[in-house]
Amino acid sequence: MEGLAEQARALADGQVTAKELVERSLERIAELDGLGAFRVVCAEAAREAAAEADRRLADGERLPLLGVPVAIKDDTDLAGETTPFGVPGDHRPKTADAEAVRRLKAAGAVIVGKTTTCELGLWPFSESPGFGRARNPWNPEHTPGGSSGGSAAAVAAGMVAAAVGSDGAGSIRIPAAWTGLVGIKPQRGRVSGFPHRDPFNGLTVWGPLARSVEDAALLLDVLTGSHPEDAYRLDPPVTPFAEAARTRPRRLRIAVSFKTAFGVGGRLDPQIRAAVERMARRLTDLGHKVFPADPDYGLVVLGLVPRGTAGVADWLDSLPGARPEPRTAAEARIGRTVGRRLLPLARRMDPGLRRRIGRIFQYADVVLTPTTAQLPLKVGAFDGVPYRRTQSGVAAACPYCWPWNVLGWPAVNVPAGLSREGLPIGAQLLGHDSDEATLISLAAELEAVEGWTRRRPEALSSPHR
Repeated sequence: MEGLAEQARALADGQVTAKELVERSLERIAELDGLGAFRVVCAEAAREAAAEADRRLADGERLPLLGVPVAIKDDTDLAGETTPFGVPGDHRPKTADAEAVRRLKAAGAVIVGKTTTCELGLWPFSESPGFGRARNPWNPEHTPGGSSGGSAAAVAAGMVAAAVGSDGAGSIRIPAAWTGLVGIKPQRGRVSGFPHRDPFNGLTVWGPLARSVEDAALLLDVLTGSHPEDAYRLDPPVTPFAEAARTRPRRLRIAVSFKTAFGVGGRLDPQIRAAVERMARRLTDLGHKVFPADPDYGLVVLGLVPRGTAGVADWLDSLPGARPEPRTAAEARIGRTVGRRLLPLARRMDPGLRRRIGRIFQYADVVLTPTTAQLPLKVGAFDGVPYRRTQSGVAAACPYCWPWNVLGWPAVNVPAGLSREGLPIGAQLLGHDSDEATLISLAAELEAVEGWTRRRPEALSSPHR
């Protein structure tokens, strides 16, 4: 499937119709249903929206994504559909779109469905007892990651050119790393989470997953903007992110770090280390100043746990008749008894943590790290595993992303090659406050020499459930 920007241009030029693109998307979704990428497919609504888009295009109307099919994660409200977020319950269809969906529709996008996730976004896999499991298009025995794994699988398998995910501890970047995509976690407040005014107490933001930096930047431009009731609001960027993707970065100072935050152990897979070191050499060849240096993370974990556990408790308590699996219920209990009490302390720590960790930006413009410590996990690896063992296991697999959620700063996953087993590896570009543009321009420069958009999964012929 062509990229998001390419589809938008083809529609505007009359080379293809929205009906054709949407039908192609729906056919691909049906063909690869065994990957479990979608929790629900909105075929009838998508066809109606495509027909309307074709009428508007024929009348000469032009919008950034008019007639282009996209997908959204199942934590995002879509009018007429439920939002179970992986948890069985007495769900009712939503009567209004989330702000991100409103912006997608205002840009003309056609939403073909809602993608699979785990319960309340807790894990780096997209599996739940109530709504099935998403599989990795590169090898269906492995997970595409989580919790935006359904969105990542949909893009990697060519069901849609781009999809929206959300990221509360790496949930965009981890699936992007494990499926060979570009995934952008924007600055806190860049993209509205409304009707959630402060989703997961500032941890969670919504953002794009796509094959190319150009497509991810275009989708981020469409999503960007605040709702008046958002807890965090930002002024619009001076320059569109799509323009940043077309702008070569200045010579940057890039710190390479393999350090993890306090309290997180685990072994870094040698193949991932080698891939990140290769990317560092590539950046040096591009003329950047690259050197080893570590952020001083301090007690950043104390900013994570109260926010995350209290956020799970709040979301679960808002679901009517919720029937979560035991480890989700355990996380919520911790949130009710401890997380909510410690939340004021976590917020008071923010300025000090930003100063401490932000010192690295006195001598670096970007920090390069692995996105994950391990290659994609096997599907079902944590089936029936108790809460604490699941927590320790996933923390060891994915220790690199979450500190930037506590800080609220932007980060981008870029593909860094394939393992010997043919599984994707990701590298993470970490930026300072509100500096998405630098990360996007650097990622685009890497894409031009790495050519990752040409890589496609080869393991799509045999359906799995």
